[in-house]
Amino acid sequence: MLAPLVGERPGESAGRPPWRLALLPGQTVPRTEFTAVPIDRKQVLRIDAHASYGNLVHPLSRPAGEGARWLSWRWRVDRFADGSDLRSKAGDDSALRVCALFDHPLERVPFFERLLLRFARSRSGEALPGATICYVWDRLLPAGSELRNAYTRRVRYVVLQGPPAPTGVWRSERRDLGADFLRVFGDEASGVPPLVAILVGADADNTKSESRSYLSDLSLER
Repeated sequence: MLAPLVGERPGESAGRPPWRLALLPGQTVPRTEFTAVPIDRKQVLRIDAHASYGNLVHPLSRPAGEGARWLSWRWRVDRFADGSDLRSKAGDDSALRVCALFDHPLERVPFFERLLLRFARSRSGEALPGATICYVWDRLLPAGSELRNAYTRRVRYVVLQGPPAPTGVWRSERRDLGADFLRVFGDEASGVPPLVAILVGADADNTKSESRSYLSDLSLER
């Protein structure tokens, strides 16, 4: 269901939606760098943020998104952005995030946030999702922490790795997207809306710092 991020020969992704770069509206800060590199004789994705912002997004067709349940991947963080702290706007930078974007109905979104979301969609020209879960590896918050994005309640963070997890070490993850959605957006929903995209990103634009991370074996299953 997901085209491989790295390691695919030309033509192998024919007929499948590609990964595309997604930035902030009118972005003026540098773009986060995504590079395929060999590690242990395997191609992986290296993600470098230098006071930058950027995401790779893989859209899903509606039939593919419906019923999608398990998201798995391997990741590694070698360097965190100095001063990053997801609890504040000034520190809202992540060395690596893997996000699930849901077509959450507007009528389920609280009124004021609904207005903000409509404005953001109009300004960006993008069909921004009504609900997003971002799994992060954080330098401060312990694994199991859950919190709202400092800028918008439309994004909820789930910390999967935190102190004392060491840097430079690969970890494997497998998440039940439906169960996670009902837990973190349970204040708004009684069911799981269709999954519309998967996102991978990193940023260090708020802290004006640098980070480096790696991602491999990203897979979406029913």
